[in-house]
Amino acid sequence: MNIKKSNLAYFAGDKKRVERAVAIAFADIVAVLVSSVAALWIRFEFSFKAMVHENPGFYENTISMIPYNIISTLIIFWIFKLYQSVWRYASANEMIKIFAAVFSDGVLQYIVFKVFDKKVPRSYYLFYMVTLFAATVAIRFFYRFLRILRNRQMILKNGDDRKSVMIVGAGAAGNSLLREAETSPYVKMNVKCLIDDNPGCQGKIMRGVPIVGGREVIPEAVKKYSIDEIIIAIPSASRQEIKKIVEICKETECKIQMVPGIYQLVNGEVSVSKLREVEIEDLLGREPVKINLDEVADYVKDKIVMVTGGGGSIGSELSRQLAAHAPKQLIIVDIYENNAYDIEQELKIKYPKLDLTVLIASVRDEEKVNQIFNEYKPQIVYHAAAHKHVPLMETSPAEAIKNNVFGTLNVAKAADRVGTKRFVLVSTDKAVNPTNIMGASKRMCEMVVQYMNEHSNTEFVAVRFGNVLGSNGSVIPLFKKQILAGGPVTVTDPNIIRYFMTIPEAVSLILQAGAYAKGGEIFVLDMGEPVKILDLAENLIKLSGYRVGEDIEIKFTGLRPGEKMYEELLMAEEGLKETANKLIHIGKPIEFDRDEFINNLPKLKEMCEHNPEKVKEEVKSIVKTYNFGE
Repeated sequence: MNIKKSNLAYFAGDKKRVERAVAIAFADIVAVLVSSVAALWIRFEFSFKAMVHENPGFYENTISMIPYNIISTLIIFWIFKLYQSVWRYASANEMIKIFAAVFSDGVLQYIVFKVFDKKVPRSYYLFYMVTLFAATVAIRFFYRFLRILRNRQMILKNGDDRKSVMIVGAGAAGNSLLREAETSPYVKMNVKCLIDDNPGCQGKIMRGVPIVGGREVIPEAVKKYSIDEIIIAIPSASRQEIKKIVEICKETECKIQMVPGIYQLVNGEVSVSKLREVEIEDLLGREPVKINLDEVADYVKDKIVMVTGGGGSIGSELSRQLAAHAPKQLIIVDIYENNAYDIEQELKIKYPKLDLTVLIASVRDEEKVNQIFNEYKPQIVYHAAAHKHVPLMETSPAEAIKNNVFGTLNVAKAADRVGTKRFVLVSTDKAVNPTNIMGASKRMCEMVVQYMNEHSNTEFVAVRFGNVLGSNGSVIPLFKKQILAGGPVTVTDPNIIRYFMTIPEAVSLILQAGAYAKGGEIFVLDMGEPVKILDLAENLIKLSGYRVGEDIEIKFTGLRPGEKMYEELLMAEEGLKETANKLIHIGKPIEFDRDEFINNLPKLKEMCEHNPEKVKEEVKSIVKTYNFGE
C-alpha cells in the first residue's frame, strides 16, 4: 500500500512525468514481446525454423502467455519504482533495481507457466531474464544518451563557452562531478583531464576523459589542456595531503575549488553546486581538531549557560556549539547590539526550541552585571568579552585595563556571589611574557581567575590559545580586503610568525577544556606548527588567482608598537601536564602574591580614570613578566 501511494504521489499533478512513464511502459511492453520470442530463438540456436516448425508446442505456449507476461512485468516494474527514477542521473543503484525487478518477473513467469501447465525448455527462463534485463537497461539509458547527445549539439550550435576543467581525484566524487558535467546543460564545465595518484588508474579513461597522471603532472597538464579551473575531488584525503595538492595547484594560477568533505560523499551530495573555494585553512596542513562530544554534552546539557562577548568571533561560535548541546538556557551578553542581534536571529532559526536570552550590557558596568547574574543565576560562564586589538589598545591602555581586567573581575565576583559552578576565561598567548598592554591585561585576567579560584567555591579556569583564522580584526579578513582593493597587502615583517587555529577548532577545545576543569588551571591549546605571516599573504594572493609582486604587491610596514616577532603559549616557569585530549595541556600557573595583587587593583582603577598615561608603568609593577618599554 505504501509503495502504491508513493508512486501515485510522484505522478500526481505532473503531466510530463505521466507522459514519460507511459512512454517507458509502452517500450517495456515491446521489450516483453521481443524478449519472450528472443529467449526461445536463442534456445534453438538462433533458428526460426527449429523454433516455429520443429517445436511448435513451445512456440505456441510462449505466444499464448505473452499477455500474462506483459501484465506481470508492468506490475513488478511499478512496484520496484522503475517508472519513478530520474534516468538522466541513473547509476549502479538503478541497475540493481532493474536486476531485482527482472529476476522477480522471471520467477513469477515460471510460476504462471507451471500453473497454466505451459511447457517450455528449462533454459527459456534464463534466456528470457537476460534479454529482458538488456532491453530494460537499454530503454532507460537510451534516454540518458539522447540528453548527452542533445547537450553536445547545443554546444556545437551555440559555441563552447564552458570552462576548461581539471579534476584531481578519479574516485567516486570525481565520477559524480563528471556525470553532472556530462548530463546537465546548466553546468558550464568541460572536463579535459583527470589526475589521480593511483598508478593503476593512470593512462585509463573515465567517462571519456583521460586520467593523465599523478599530482606531479598537474602543472604540465594545465598548460597542455589550457585549464582554467582545478577541482580537488578527494573528500577522504587528509589535511596534509590536501595541503600538498593545493601547494602544487596554486602555482598554476588556475581557480581552485574543492569538494567539501567525506560526509557529503556519503550523503550523495557531491555536485557542482556543493563545491567551495579553497580557503587559507586548507594550507595549515593538519587534521581538524576533534573533541569528545559526550564529555562536553554531559556538563553542558540542561545547564544555564552564559557567554559574555557572545556576539564576537569566539563568543558567537561558543554560542553556536553550546546551543547544539541542549543547555537548559543560553544567555548571551554583549555590548555591541548588531553582533548580538545577528547571533540571536541565527540561533532562533536553527534551534527554535532553545531557551535563548540576549542582553545588551557592558562587563564594565558592575551594577548591571550583578543584576543579570542575580536574575539568571548561570551555572556555567564563558567569559569572552574583551578588547583584543593590540595596536588600538597600545594607544588606549586605560580602556584595555577597564574592560579586560575590571570587566573580568566584575563578572567573576558576580559568578561567585550567585554560586556559579564553573567560570571559563578565554585568554590568549599574548598573555605570555607580554610586550603589549593587551597581553598584559589578559595576563591580569588570568591572575584574577587564579585569585578567585582560591577564594570561591566556583571553579575558575583559563583557556589560552593563539590567533584565530578569520576572527574579527585578524590578518585574513584584512588581507582579503586589501586583495579586493588591488593591493598592496601589508605585512609587518617578512619573518614574523604566529600560531593559527580555526574559530570552530578553538571553541571546541575551549568547551573540552571546560569539561576537564577542576579549578585554578590554565589550559593551553596545542596550535600546531607556527606559520609565517608572509606565507599566508602570498598563499592568499595566489588562491585569489593573482601573481605575487606582479598583480598584487606585498608591502612591509615594520613591527607595530607592542608587537612580537613570535608568540609563546607558555611561560618558561610553567610546566605542561597532559589531559585526555592530546591537544589540550595544563600549565602550572606562576605563583604570585595574591593579596598584594588584589590590593593593588583599586590604585590601578583610580589611575585608569585620572592618570591614564601612567597605566602601563603601574601594570608593569603588577605583571612582572610585562616587557613594557624594553
